[in-house]
Amino acid sequence: MCGILRQRGDAEPMLELDGLAKRFDGQSGRALFSHVSLRLAPGECVAIMGESGVGKSTLLNCIAGLEAVDAGSIRLDGTELVALDDDAFARLRRRSYGFVFQAFHLLPHLTLAQNVALPLWLLDCAGAEARERATAMLAQVGLAERAGDWPRHLSGGEMQRVAIARALVHRPALVLADEPTGNLDAERAVDVLELLLGSIRSAGAIGILVTHSRAAAARTDRVLRLTATGLAEEAVPA
Repeated sequence: MCGILRQRGDAEPMLELDGLAKRFDGQSGRALFSHVSLRLAPGECVAIMGESGVGKSTLLNCIAGLEAVDAGSIRLDGTELVALDDDAFARLRRRSYGFVFQAFHLLPHLTLAQNVALPLWLLDCAGAEARERATAMLAQVGLAERAGDWPRHLSGGEMQRVAIARALVHRPALVLADEPTGNLDAERAVDVLELLLGSIRSAGAIGILVTHSRAAAARTDRVLRLTATGLAEEAVPA
């Protein structure tokens, strides 16, 4: 079996952010955001909202190690991530992160099953196990019969379901979703969100959803607003 971060059944935080800060030009520049702190337990899904330009996507990139923070600490399952070098963070990211984006990012030259299996291949999990797990994930998102199809044959909602299967196939500890329903109509958006959030919760993973949609935010466990001075919890919108 391909190694994955262990799951936990208690309420001990799996992800801990403490005092994160990001500046426009490094330490000497104006702060994009600062004092960002957060605790998330296994199975918890939160939405991050905020004005355009406040740094929501940048915050996701910092959590993923794609952009450096200028201050603060990020711990995932007890591992301090800020201290990792680029290679170590890349290895952890392949193993422990799942990503869902507005633009889907499916590879057009791979079948649906191959797109879903890609995270497993990157973990040196190939052959029969990768095929079986990719097929099982496609079945979970209702696309088992389309495994051999090409992305160009899919609707937007179907492509996003494949993207969700790809994000979850290696059983990540943390799923980061950046406007995952932005290209979908309202009916498809509801179905995709229910699938994404339900899959994260049932796996005991953590989900962080960046969105402008209050309807999408309402389906998460907590709604957080990002400002220049940190994260503030809001009432879940009706």
